[in-house]
Amino acid sequence: MSLRSKSEVVVIGAGPVGLFTALSLENRGVGVQVVDEEFRTAAHSYALAIHPQSLKLIDELGLVGDLLAQGHRVDTVAFYNGPDRCGELKLAKLEGGFPYMIVLPQSALEGLLERQLLAKGVNVRWNHRVTRIAPGTDCVTVEIDKLARASCGYAVATTEWITEKTLNTEAAFVVGADGHRSVVRRTLGAEYARTGESESFAVFEFHTDADLAEETHIVFDRQTTNVLWPLPGGRCRWSFQREHGASDDSRTKRRLAVPIGRQAFPHVSGDELSELIHSRAPWFGGKIKQIDWAMEVRFDRRLAGLYGRDRLWLAGDSAHLTGPVGGQSLNMGLRESADLARRLAGILREAAPLSSLTDYNEQFQAQWRKLLALDGGLVPSDRAEPWACERCTKILPCIPATGDDLYRLAAQIGLELAPRGKL
Repeated sequence: MSLRSKSEVVVIGAGPVGLFTALSLENRGVGVQVVDEEFRTAAHSYALAIHPQSLKLIDELGLVGDLLAQGHRVDTVAFYNGPDRCGELKLAKLEGGFPYMIVLPQSALEGLLERQLLAKGVNVRWNHRVTRIAPGTDCVTVEIDKLARASCGYAVATTEWITEKTLNTEAAFVVGADGHRSVVRRTLGAEYARTGESESFAVFEFHTDADLAEETHIVFDRQTTNVLWPLPGGRCRWSFQREHGASDDSRTKRRLAVPIGRQAFPHVSGDELSELIHSRAPWFGGKIKQIDWAMEVRFDRRLAGLYGRDRLWLAGDSAHLTGPVGGQSLNMGLRESADLARRLAGILREAAPLSSLTDYNEQFQAQWRKLLALDGGLVPSDRAEPWACERCTKILPCIPATGDDLYRLAAQIGLELAPRGKL
């Protein structure tokens, strides 16, 4: 069965960036449709920290009060060089109405955005997979398969996903917030080049009696960068970077798969958590109580060759990837979605020219080239202490900020923006 419909904007991907884009468009009076291949919002998350700039954007949607009530406030980022505390960033010194971060599960943020969309009459089309995108002069045709579970097998019953029906939608614009496997990016033919080495992290979320206060802890050792995030409800999350070659054979063979949506990640033993804390963060004195989940996740560093053209545009992880420590990919994605929604509404409601989207591509390409240290980066000033000079290149992706806030925070530990080509 094939059905047809029309939308002003189709947003592909119902993660935080896709939902934020859709809600920003709806608030500007633009009709939107959201589709996602998954069957619900995230059960687990990689991105936890909502930066001060992002809190301002969420406040503009009228949702920041609900977010603050569900999250854990963080005022300080503490750096450790091995076992020793060596420096800190004070978010209270930033300008604006939210001089702090909020840490909460990704599912909480997504749930908040989805409920607000539902209140505006927008239902996310879960279990819908985009199979083809055909750009035209005046519109884009999107072919979408509605997926359904089907049981099969006789001796051993199994369940698989099948296409129940196909929907063809015409839209003025398509926004790809569909992650690293983005069908929108592939339709654009945009390169998704690696900008650095991949990193693997053993990630543990558990209950503890540790007094983590309002701090995030970032721990450097000889090879790795590790981070401890406090969570609401007496929980925390440790992410320990793997040393090169550390996740081979003996441990890997003992792992089970941890399913998240339609993906699966290697399980990590709880015994390893104690070993990692002992060797890398001996100052952590909290008890390890119930472990909610433990798995190994790989993170790439990539940047799309362009953010879009004509009627197809990217935001979030479909355009960029980086490491998890500073939460930069999610938060820059929220900034992108707010900017893109403003520009699309200008075209659709105020007769702004299609060429106004060119600046969107150039602006965020330039910012990501700085974040990924492709053009410029951070270098020590005369005020930088030896630990910051030694770890300078590792610190850039760890700072929980983007844009001007990043450089204001870096200045607190004596680091400054390098001119292009002067790293």
